[in-house]
Amino acid sequence: MFINNFDPIAIEIFSIEIRWYSLAYIFGILIGWIYCKKKLIKDKKILNIFDDFITYLIIGIILGGRLGYILFYNFEYYLNNLSEILMIWHGGMSFHGGVIGVILANKIFSKKHNINSFIFLDLISLVAPIGLFLGRIANFINSELYGNQTELFWAVKFLAIDNIYRHPSQLYEALFEGLILFWLLNYIAKKDNFKIHGLISSLFLVFYSLFRFILEFFRAPDTQIGYVIYQFTLGQFLSLIFFLIGTLLYFRIRNENK
Repeated sequence: MFINNFDPIAIEIFSIEIRWYSLAYIFGILIGWIYCKKKLIKDKKILNIFDDFITYLIIGIILGGRLGYILFYNFEYYLNNLSEILMIWHGGMSFHGGVIGVILANKIFSKKHNINSFIFLDLISLVAPIGLFLGRIANFINSELYGNQTELFWAVKFLAIDNIYRHPSQLYEALFEGLILFWLLNYIAKKDNFKIHGLISSLFLVFYSLFRFILEFFRAPDTQIGYVIYQFTLGQFLSLIFFLIGTLLYFRIRNENK
């Protein structure tokens, strides 16, 4: 068993604090950016405009993720604490909101450059697990999104929360939504060689949602929401919706490319 007493602040210079959560986003985007340019992008036209796309991507992630968290998970709190809406360094980002933000940003950028919108979505789907992995590690350091009580030998006591030993659900998600999802999608992309635009995007939604739905059973529900129905969380309901969207998209793309 392990005791978690990590400091959420990675670096402090005078009165400036740099948190692990912020670093996770920064390095997730940087590593994904480099990986796309060095390993994934073969088309010169896409390579030439990819740097410009990153600006749209960052805006989509931040606005979508933050607004999604506020609307889906904590609307009443932020309605009464408007000054905290911009404090994303304290946490409070929604994956599902981030996905919506990225889709909208990509739609605008792709229309501007008159290219298939799935080209960039497929690329982002292949590297998104890198950011998800780092983000879940930051969640673990921050003692947030912790798991339910357990007596397993790898249980973790989050001193910032209570004295109960819990599932390190953040690490479960880092493994499945990060490492395994990254390997799985890149393996499929290598075999398919990007012949079918949108296939990787649909599979990203399917596999992420499946992993998230299952792993939420080990995770304590958000304190301000609790369980929505029976033992199902809001995150599971959102994952179910995205799973269905991904599945329908997958079969539509397959049928169109027979």
